[in-house]
Amino acid sequence: MTKEKKLPSLGVLLTILGMFVVIMFGFIVILKLPIQLALLVVWFVILGFGVYLGHNYLEMEKGLLKGIYEGMGAILILIAVGALIGSWIAGGVVPTMIYYGLNIISPSIFLMAAMIICAITALSTGTSFGSAGTAGIAMMGIGESFGLPTYLVAGAVISGCYVGDKMSPLSDTTVMTASLSRVDLFRHIKSMSFVSIPAFIISAVLYWIVGAVMYDGQGDLSIAENTLTGLEQNFNVSWMMLIPAVVVIIMLAFKLPSVPVILFGALLGSLWATLFQGYGFIEAIQTLYSGSEQSTGIAFIDNLLNRGGITFMLEVILLIILALGVGGLLQSIGAFTVIGNLFAKWANNTGNLTLTTMLASFFGVFFGGAAYVSLLTGTKITEENYDRKNVSRTLLSRNVEAGGTVTTPMVPWSDGGVFMATTLGVATLAYLPFFWYGFLVIIISLIYGYFGLFIMEKDDHEKAKDEDHEENGGYEIYEKTV
Repeated sequence: MTKEKKLPSLGVLLTILGMFVVIMFGFIVILKLPIQLALLVVWFVILGFGVYLGHNYLEMEKGLLKGIYEGMGAILILIAVGALIGSWIAGGVVPTMIYYGLNIISPSIFLMAAMIICAITALSTGTSFGSAGTAGIAMMGIGESFGLPTYLVAGAVISGCYVGDKMSPLSDTTVMTASLSRVDLFRHIKSMSFVSIPAFIISAVLYWIVGAVMYDGQGDLSIAENTLTGLEQNFNVSWMMLIPAVVVIIMLAFKLPSVPVILFGALLGSLWATLFQGYGFIEAIQTLYSGSEQSTGIAFIDNLLNRGGITFMLEVILLIILALGVGGLLQSIGAFTVIGNLFAKWANNTGNLTLTTMLASFFGVFFGGAAYVSLLTGTKITEENYDRKNVSRTLLSRNVEAGGTVTTPMVPWSDGGVFMATTLGVATLAYLPFFWYGFLVIIISLIYGYFGLFIMEKDDHEKAKDEDHEENGGYEIYEKTV
């Protein structure tokens, strides 16, 4: 006899989520065990509640696998970026960026410059991961050479990277959000610009003020001078080393797929390591897998540049797979449906629509571990509330990105949080207070929602999409790009 399935009650749902928080805190903070083990335990907790609610294991396994599949795009990018970091360090690309940056950028404006440079890179390429793994690492090296706190530099770097991840028409999250929300891509970007531009300007000014206060013109530049000397002695530094970076940016700007372009850039890095940095062919190719191993005699440079390679990302990839599985299991037992029903009763104005959508998106990040999951939870849980209130879905798409995309580097076990912490060498909770762009996007979005500001009206394109959606029985076919 098949047991009747039932949705989790609010009490059961709160129990599951409460146990998730307790398990994560207990394993990470108290027992000092890997996050991966905590997530495995969470799997069994959700499976147990699923059985209690009448679900069988095979059904929940399908949900688990579906959740992992939704994040495979990010995993492919992680593999490609890991290879890119290793070969670009060995090939002299990243060392050259650091060298020129130390010569050109003034310490007093460095934090603002780091944010702007990373934002331009991310807007041009559409990838926050790729931008952090290249320009971001270079900015970390320059900032440390100037004697700035690493957590502050990381905050500026990540702020810049997520400007592009959120606003670039080449970004997978931007394209996917517009598609899931059934709005035109450039109307989606226009709607986000009302939030992102002021958040970017305020963040840049804050970083400029902090940088000017911390460096009054009398700072000690001995570390920067030692770094310049160490780079000159151990790498062939010239403008030619930047060619792989320029090639990758141009290819991405022409909307070529991210993963093969990044992998091609990684191969160029290996070629450059052979041609210009004295690596043997096999040794240069090996950097794609095992990363760069530098022994310059300067501990600071070695610590900064001994990273990258596909193996560098394996723990990150495992963590993301396990976190995605949590999101898939929660969806399979009906947790998202319960939350959607709860939010539907509450979302009675644009302010509450904004708040509930951002919460639904953040739910996907916190319990699903990836930006892709947040885009699905944000749109699917709250989309009908916008139609019910006859509010343009450009507000939906804007709020989904505010609650999902920019919050991924805030959660230690999400794809963004783990990648940024691993790549930049700064713990998530250490850089979090200085990720000012992300916090400003959230605050400004809520202000706009509750004051009814910059709410775009539905255009003919959106109305036509709504009609097509209804004719197709509520199903939407979209193409997910990476």
